[in-house]
Amino acid sequence: MDTITILWADDEINGLKPQIKFLENKGFKVITVSNGYDALEEIKDNKGVIDIVLLDESMPGITGLETLPKIKEVAPNVPVVMITKNEEEGVMEQAIGSQISDYLIKPVNPLQILTSVKKLIDKDRLVREQTATDYQQEFRTIFMEISQTNDTTGWADVYKKIIHWELKIDDSKTESMTDILSSQKNDANSDFSKFVQRNYLDWINQTTDDIPIMSHDLLRKKVFPHVANNDRPTVFLLLDNLRFDQWKTIEPILSTCFKILEEDSFYSILPTTTQYSRNAIFAGMMPGDIAKRFPDWWLNDNEKGGKNMYEKELLTKNVKRSFRQPITFDYVKVTNVDSGKKLSDTFTNYLHNDLTVIVYNFIDMLSHARTEMEVLKELAGDEKAYRSLTKSWFENSIIWEMLRNAADHDFDLIIGTDHGSVRVANPVKVVGDKETTANLRYKVGRNLKYNSKEVFDVKNPNDGLLPSPNLSSTFIFAKNDDFFLYPNNYNYHRQYYDNTFQHGGISMEECIVPIIKLRSRSDR
Repeated sequence: MDTITILWADDEINGLKPQIKFLENKGFKVITVSNGYDALEEIKDNKGVIDIVLLDESMPGITGLETLPKIKEVAPNVPVVMITKNEEEGVMEQAIGSQISDYLIKPVNPLQILTSVKKLIDKDRLVREQTATDYQQEFRTIFMEISQTNDTTGWADVYKKIIHWELKIDDSKTESMTDILSSQKNDANSDFSKFVQRNYLDWINQTTDDIPIMSHDLLRKKVFPHVANNDRPTVFLLLDNLRFDQWKTIEPILSTCFKILEEDSFYSILPTTTQYSRNAIFAGMMPGDIAKRFPDWWLNDNEKGGKNMYEKELLTKNVKRSFRQPITFDYVKVTNVDSGKKLSDTFTNYLHNDLTVIVYNFIDMLSHARTEMEVLKELAGDEKAYRSLTKSWFENSIIWEMLRNAADHDFDLIIGTDHGSVRVANPVKVVGDKETTANLRYKVGRNLKYNSKEVFDVKNPNDGLLPSPNLSSTFIFAKNDDFFLYPNNYNYHRQYYDNTFQHGGISMEECIVPIIKLRSRSDR
């Protein structure tokens, strides 16, 4: 590593010779000056050479606080450590507001300075090394949990641990661990898919003790009780196709204006698509029951028309069934910029309701657009980039502007979704007739031909509480990172859809999704 050059500005620099000698013995080059003017000259003369500045706060002529912004004008990326005898809070706040990198109180011993310098200069390498060590130690623990977990809560915990390490490795740029974690996640998804395949029909038919909260009972178990037992208005914001890792990416943004009351997860029903899971959420029943009870409000995959046109009607029926006393509620769906702006302009009016439900579609559109647009394939080439794109969107979105502006009002916010998505990599051949659904992660049709070892099949839709478009319809679901392709134009479609984000099948990313309760920081 190249020699690190430190500029130390202090009017008592002659009294700091032991500290300077200590740093030089550690391999650092130290340039010393006794005032702010000379410090600025050194910065200008040695631009690109000085790696860090140690700056005394109280120097004659021009103080450290006055020198600091001038240094930042010349060398904005050089870290500055403020050293001062002044412990007043106002001085600290002013220094921090002027973008110092660290703050030390005199008298400073050599080890304090060394620690601060190494933290600033060598932080990235130290964090990478420590992250790699920590994950290597955790690897076996996660491996054991993957092999031993056999309940829904345990699998949610495994998935959250993997996300924790994905985010930590992303932040620390520990590329050496990326492939190992990806392999472990793939192993986890393989076992998770087997777990779901063994238990899914028991869950939805309630023939087992271990039943997760699923789409069709999400409102009844997580939203409606909150409304009934709370004197604040509640806003349920459904962000379509929000994965748990994407939630963790936008959580710090929301935390600036909202307190996190509860972070939980639920399991999306199969197929993990908007048509099935979101209708189930608002109806409070499985798709097969919706099709039977409200046939005019349900369209099968092979029928033309919008598949989520009656969410408000289904929600209204669900609310009336679930509350003993009438509540005031509204439903708003945002599908474009104009409807988003309209909602933002009128949002506070909805806080007179007991419950307001908002459906926001952007993330799902982003997932689909990524498949179709080459530029988005570049911007969201993997999970890390997909998360980054989600964060960038949310920070600049109308929905965040709306929530931020409304955070001074007393209300509770519940953020949920209908399903997630998985990055697909392994094509599986399926043969179907022209009425077979085009989705890459599930198929429903009469004459499907497939390898039963490669899919989870529900040959009788009634068993899966699913509607049956035809008497002989079968549903099949892709597992892990598989995606279904027809034999015709196989190589073209394989290349086209490989590494795209899809949903409809079985994976932790699609099935285990967030439900978060927050409270506005109206008292901040």
